Amino acid sequence: MEKDCLFCNIPPVRIVLENELAYAVRDGYPVTEMHSLIIPKRHIQDYFDLTTEELIACDQLIRSLKDEISNSDNSVNGFNIGMNSGETAGQTIFHCHIHLIPRRTGDVDNPRGGVRNIIPGMGNY
Repeated sequence: MEKDCLFCNIPPVRIVLENELAYAVRDGYPVTEMHSLIIPKRHIQDYFDLTTEELIACDQLIRSLKDEISNSDNSVNGFNIGMNSGETAGQTIFHCHIHLIPRRTGDVDNPRGGVRNIIPGMGNY
């Protein structure tokens, strides 16, 4: 636990789901409704520092959240799962976190390419 880390100091009231090694919150700056973050409890920089046990714990939360979101909002018919690793990749909080972003038909003009659109023009193939 790091004293100055936002994700090491999340108020328990924000946690929507958790297990022994990870927890989930709704994103404070969501790109879609119910955009969530899955965060390991241990302070580590990024995905590549996760242990096998932490990977499994995070995956369990991703799957549970996906089901919860799908069951509570029938307009959700797709998801993006993503993470940023390193400043060059856009990481701004250096505590590993995984984005689960619910998607709805029509939320963007052309969703083709999905996460490939991180680099402008690379989603078109």
